[in-house]
Amino acid sequence: MYKKLFHLVLFTLISLSLRAQAAVILQYHHVSETLPAVTSVSADTFTKHLNYLKDNNFNVIPLNKLLSALQQGQTLPEKTIAITFDDGYNNNYDEAAPILEQFGYPYTIFVNPKLIDEGQSYVMGWDKLKELSKKGALISNHSAQHNYLHIKLENETTAQWKVRIKQDILHSQQRIKEEIDQDYKYLAYPYGEFSNQLQTLITELGFIGIGQHSGAVSKDSNFSRLPRFPASGFYSNLETLTTKINSRAFSITNLTYQDSVTQNNPPKLTIEFKMGSFHKTQFACYVSSIGQANLNWINKNTVEVTSPQALKKGRSRFNCTAPSIENPSSYYWFSQPWVIQ
Repeated sequence: MYKKLFHLVLFTLISLSLRAQAAVILQYHHVSETLPAVTSVSADTFTKHLNYLKDNNFNVIPLNKLLSALQQGQTLPEKTIAITFDDGYNNNYDEAAPILEQFGYPYTIFVNPKLIDEGQSYVMGWDKLKELSKKGALISNHSAQHNYLHIKLENETTAQWKVRIKQDILHSQQRIKEEIDQDYKYLAYPYGEFSNQLQTLITELGFIGIGQHSGAVSKDSNFSRLPRFPASGFYSNLETLTTKINSRAFSITNLTYQDSVTQNNPPKLTIEFKMGSFHKTQFACYVSSIGQANLNWINKNTVEVTSPQALKKGRSRFNCTAPSIENPSSYYWFSQPWVIQ
């Protein structure tokens, strides 16, 4: 009896520890009713998202505090979340910022400095970004002009590509530092696309890489490919978004695949879990536009995930989930993005 009680207490403490060292990052683009619906959310829906966070006692903190805590293995409060925007559109200033200010919620905007310097009309200028930063917004790097960073130019060698992308990232970072006086080394990958080589490069530069694939983040996450949950367009439905907001991060020891950007189709993914407070029988993966993935458990901790058929060209995902044993209404969530060439 005492042995069973000991194991129960130990399991509970481990489960709480895993949850306390995990968090969720939300990603938005437009807060608008007139721009493309696929990347937009209305002011009314955005307000409902924030009301949900408030009514359910979420701990909304700045992205730098969230990432720093995870990297240092610090304990985060339950239900910790960060809010981010990509591209720095004018409607972030006109629509999103006033709503966020009413709630007192911090947020991060990833911007393209070259587009700002060119005076592109659809993005905020440095003056607006500086104003928001003085109110607490973090301004960070989204590359110079939102190009596909992993794609090499015609006849460009890997060494030449590396020099070009390094210049892009570092010059963009310098412009943000000059204009905003912030120097958070976070790079949100344009279009959420990244390759192994790009991950290696941004790590060498001392940056954290942030994508657009789904999932919670934890101290065990790969900080060159952190996930975020998109919350705009199709993904703005609060009924489905709440499941994601309350999700947990699988504790993964090793992740093996050829490359996120690949001609290998269908690709294969191997996941080795450190420990799982979930049942293997309830673990499932789904392939974008195809359906349930094939699972092959190599041993008690390692599973191979493959698609039953070739993926479409362009962006796809494997989304893997499992209900938590300690809280079956909460799901562990992991997403593997692919760019099929």
